Amino acid sequence: MLERKEQKGEAERAVLIGLVNRRQDEVVLKEYLDELSFLAETAGIIPVKRFIQKLEKPDVRSFVGKGKLQELKNYAEENDIRLFVFDDELSPSQVRNIEKESGRKVIDRTWLILEIFAQRAQTAHAKTQVELAQYEYMLPRLVGLWTHLERQRGGTGARGGSGEKQISTDRFIIRDKIALLKNKLKDIDKQMATQRKNRGKLIRVALVGYTNVGKSTIMNMLSKSTVFAENKLFATLDTTTRKVVLENLPFLLSDTVGFIRKLPHQLVESFKSTLDEVRESDLLLHVVDISHHKFEEQMNVVNETLKEIGAGDKPVILVFNKIDAFTYEEKDPIDLGPVLQKNISLEQLKKSWMGTIGENCIFISATKKDNVAELRNKIYSMVKAMHVKRYPYNKLLY
Repeated sequence: MLERKEQKGEAERAVLIGLVNRRQDEVVLKEYLDELSFLAETAGIIPVKRFIQKLEKPDVRSFVGKGKLQELKNYAEENDIRLFVFDDELSPSQVRNIEKESGRKVIDRTWLILEIFAQRAQTAHAKTQVELAQYEYMLPRLVGLWTHLERQRGGTGARGGSGEKQISTDRFIIRDKIALLKNKLKDIDKQMATQRKNRGKLIRVALVGYTNVGKSTIMNMLSKSTVFAENKLFATLDTTTRKVVLENLPFLLSDTVGFIRKLPHQLVESFKSTLDEVRESDLLLHVVDISHHKFEEQMNVVNETLKEIGAGDKPVILVFNKIDAFTYEEKDPIDLGPVLQKNISLEQLKKSWMGTIGENCIFISATKKDNVAELRNKIYSMVKAMHVKRYPYNKLLY
């Protein structure tokens, strides 16, 4: 866990660092840093300033190069900053080198996401999954952790010293814990697979999407339940399943963990049983926050993640949510006057390129209940078609 509070209730101040290179330009990086800032705030960290470095590729030793690292160190000393947060995953040696040169604690996007998951985990299942991901992330980084402790204790850090012995001991302990956690998750996976099997033969629908797009709100709206919903990243970690009945036709609806750019592979692996709910579903509701100015990129992230977990070929209803907050820019034909933010009607949205993606495309506002009837009708028609195909002789439900 992050050691970022000197006193109870005191949040750590941090700087955010990103890299412009041949794979991502400055515009893209600024978007990533916006999200990194939101992640930091969700974890209880206060982002104070952003630093951008331009390199063809990350510096092998310090990620940002010697000159930029000195600039970071100077700013941190002048402004009492004790935490550096990098937008990309750092190698263990990069973390050690940056911490040694700067005297500051260093974390990357991967560890930040793991920290948020650890804070959000409520059930024993979620806690076990997060703990496994954290240990797998920590294992190759133990040298840096113990070098830091040796400096605090005044140790020499020489070969054969207490630090190196402790590293060997900790490696053994962590490997043992990883094995135990994996076995524990295997048992949980079996239990959850049995639970899914025992739910009967109802059609299964899963809500998927980028984090914080409104999946839990839609879950509550369709199932008339009270699933926890909050305007923060990863408000939902555990899969919640409810029985929903539309016009006497029952089906199961599941709310799943949100996806994000650069989702740590440790989480994808450890959350296997949670993601199985998506893999084994019959229909996906891909929820998109249409009010987000990078919603197209978020859609691509979700689609790529679905492919990665083996659910890329599922039938999908594309649900563009938050239409009440969607605006577009309107410019004067001869570029005179300010750029105006205009709202767009539902009919205009349906005629836009978004409405032509496919016939299974719906525009709604879950909070305002706008166009919810059309979403219900679409779900009903697709679930009914699946039910008829699976049970051609069951005519009692419709």
